[in-house]
Amino acid sequence: QVQLVESGGGLVQAGGSLRLSCAASGSIFSINVMGWYRQAPGKQRELVARITIDGSTNYADSVKGRFTISRDNAKNTVYLQMNSLKPEDTAVYYCNAPLRRHYSDPRTYDYWGQGTQVTVSS
Repeated sequence: QVQLVESGGGLVQAGGSLRLSCAASGSIFSINVMGWYRQAPGKQRELVARITIDGSTNYADSVKGRFTISRDNAKNTVYLQMNSLKPEDTAVYYCNAPLRRHYSDPRTYDYWGQGTQVTVSS
């Protein structure tokens, strides 16, 4: 079994900062990409940022320059540092990790965290 456990969400005023963490545990062989998505009420889930195992990153245009994604490969953990938060960043944030579970199994399995609420007040 594999679990992704997120933490770090909460309520913050506009202009403030939050740091999200997501730790993957269980039967894991490798995780090439780890990412953060978000879903606001009435909207589709959207990519916020993702990072490859070698540290390459990409961001949604709406968060560039304000959010930073990083990861600790030894801990199978991904972080999202969110600065200069805006009310429009309010959403449930989900961690995502397509991963391989065993060296003998070439398939990639897609896992999601349970979501953590981020609320930015104006």
